[in-house]
Amino acid sequence: MTQALLDRRDLDFLLFDWLRLDELLVRPRYGDHSRATAEAVLDLSERLAQASFLPALQDSDRHEPQLVDGQVRVAPSVAAAVRRYAEAGLPAGPFEHALGGMQLPQLLHCASMAQFMAASLAISAYPMLAIANARLLVAFGSSAQIEAFARPQIAGTALGTMCLSEPQAGSSLADIRSVALADGEDALGPRYRLRGNKMWISGGDHDITRDIVHLVLAKTTAPDGKPLPGVAGISLFVVPKWLPDGQTNDIAVAGLNHKMGYRGTSHCLLNF
Repeated sequence: MTQALLDRRDLDFLLFDWLRLDELLVRPRYGDHSRATAEAVLDLSERLAQASFLPALQDSDRHEPQLVDGQVRVAPSVAAAVRRYAEAGLPAGPFEHALGGMQLPQLLHCASMAQFMAASLAISAYPMLAIANARLLVAFGSSAQIEAFARPQIAGTALGTMCLSEPQAGSSLADIRSVALADGEDALGPRYRLRGNKMWISGGDHDITRDIVHLVLAKTTAPDGKPLPGVAGISLFVVPKWLPDGQTNDIAVAGLNHKMGYRGTSHCLLNF
């Protein structure tokens, strides 16, 4: 008999008795859902985590991502697990119907994700990052940017990252050196050319999906072309691995970082 990743009785108690998920499900926003559909989501998550993520756990730890000819390769079992998560439609969980989402309560989405995190935190990082990336784009992006960059992540055909830290700065925003130079405008909005390095970027490159949507923290420049001091001018830029016209973008994987206990996720030094 397969051992449960999480005690389902405890999980049901937390969701339905303590946090009162039933009361959320009667609200108009969640009118398509019920306790039965919530339990179906949890059942699916448990089965998929047991069948795909857990069997890949040891494999991901023994076979770290490798940089081969400029492309990061992950263990085949890791790629297969993340693709099965996408095929099940789970990346769409917390998003609105209008975006192709399931419009699940955040509470239920988190409970679903907990099964995958229990099976493998490292493998779960890939979809978690993509969902967070897409949510930020939905909240702050234009309609064209949402269509081009958020929807593929919601559908699970692309993954995403958060490119914040730099080798010399860690996460100190005032000390980042990456700059964004204005380069005209197109249908997606103002264009910029980025120059800089980002370190410890989880999911920074892999062969799970063709495209990866990077959200890159960088500074716009003063009229003389120099970065503004401190935190002035900092913004977040959408940098896809593949441009909408089908050309590859100017992103180079300069190396891999190795994190104890987190070996199944690729951690990259990226040059822009």
